[in-house]
Amino acid sequence: MEYVSTRGGARAVDFEGALFSGYAPDGGLFMPHRIPSLDRDTLQRWSSLSYPELVKELCSLFVPAKLVPRNALNDLIDRAFSRFRHKNVVHLSRLKDGLNILELWHGVTYAFKDLSLSCTGQFLQYFLEKKRKHVNILVGTSGDTGSSAIESVRGQKNVDIFVLLPKGLCTQIQELQMTTVIEDNVHVFTAHGNSDEIDEPIKELFADVNFAGKYNLMSLNSINWSRIMVQIAHYFYAYFQCVPSLDTTPLPVVEIVVPTGGGGNITAGCIAQKMGLPIRLITVVNSNDIIHRTVQHGDFSLAESVKATLASAMDIQEPYNVERILWLLSGSDSCLIKTLMEQFNISKRLKLPEDLHRKLSETLGSCSASDQDIVGAMRRCWEENQYLLCPHSAVAAHYHYSQPHSFLSLSFLSSIPRCCLAPASAAKFQNAVLQAGLVPQIPSEITALMAMETRSTPLERGQDWAQMLRGRIEAVAQRW
Repeated sequence: MEYVSTRGGARAVDFEGALFSGYAPDGGLFMPHRIPSLDRDTLQRWSSLSYPELVKELCSLFVPAKLVPRNALNDLIDRAFSRFRHKNVVHLSRLKDGLNILELWHGVTYAFKDLSLSCTGQFLQYFLEKKRKHVNILVGTSGDTGSSAIESVRGQKNVDIFVLLPKGLCTQIQELQMTTVIEDNVHVFTAHGNSDEIDEPIKELFADVNFAGKYNLMSLNSINWSRIMVQIAHYFYAYFQCVPSLDTTPLPVVEIVVPTGGGGNITAGCIAQKMGLPIRLITVVNSNDIIHRTVQHGDFSLAESVKATLASAMDIQEPYNVERILWLLSGSDSCLIKTLMEQFNISKRLKLPEDLHRKLSETLGSCSASDQDIVGAMRRCWEENQYLLCPHSAVAAHYHYSQPHSFLSLSFLSSIPRCCLAPASAAKFQNAVLQAGLVPQIPSEITALMAMETRSTPLERGQDWAQMLRGRIEAVAQRW
């Protein structure tokens, strides 16, 4: 299995090369050169597997045994999930009115990113120990990525991690989950800017090929292929949990509703669909609705500014993984994607070609939710189920509540089950819970954060953030 850039200007790499890369050297994102196709027998066989077993099966399709032997791969994934609180790692809650919530947040930081990043951390350790190599990880976070990335590598001697978070735009708990980690290999920067602004210095450092090579820079944002790969399992597990039967021909469809920020999770869904999983995908966003506008109108253009919403981890203007989706739907046309993305990078505006927009709208449905919609869905879910949703999960629930109880497939005239992915626990979003007029339920591990020592470096407006990052990375390198 080789991995190629969506823009076609970089040499192909193996899984290890994709794992240790940020953006491809030509500015694109790495994708497998071919997507495996699964037959009905394989789906039947996988339908009884646990979530960790599904992750193992899927990863084995993208990570050749000659690179990571299957027994070793299984051990790495078992270790990755060893700290999860739920015995099944993920859990499906079946609520009233046909609302199925797949809880992806039972990891250390109470967010779905623990699933993919815990695996990625294990993959990194496997290769770093073999090569006796050190890497510097750069992460920009709008909320949950930073803490999950930190937990995946904290205390590891061959990794330093540098995390930029937007000061005041994460919740207090999200920020504390990062700033209270005081291991020597963890370096947290609190930036006075929004999520898109903190990505700029990271892009600048990766674009400096000499610097990136000298200091072994890599990313754990969802530009990293290994995160997308692990997340494919969400869709197979959701499908097998919700499908009424696998005995009909063709196989029944399940609709999966995906809260979307940077687009990594919905990209994984598109790959699962491409592999032959019979799912209908709905990407749901908050008021930062560029993906919704792209699906509905082919308008991949920035709004005037990022809007602060209750679903803060989704307050993103530039969902970089859309490039992967467009590459998939274009038939791996890297020349087209290079032209489109270069145009977008210059003008921050892009009208999709008609054929590509048609394919996108056939692949994805979409919906946007206001803060009022989010609060309404949180209240209704509590009133009907005594179940607290986080504001991001509530974006998906809003879509569910806005649809008929079940909708009809025109081809089969039968109801289609729906599953909403829940990316985080409500415990991390107390203010949103309070705004919905509800009472937060706060675990003791989160309460304990309030009394812990914190450590971070401020990045003020007017300072050269890229240069400050360079300086810290160079200083850390003196230890080696």
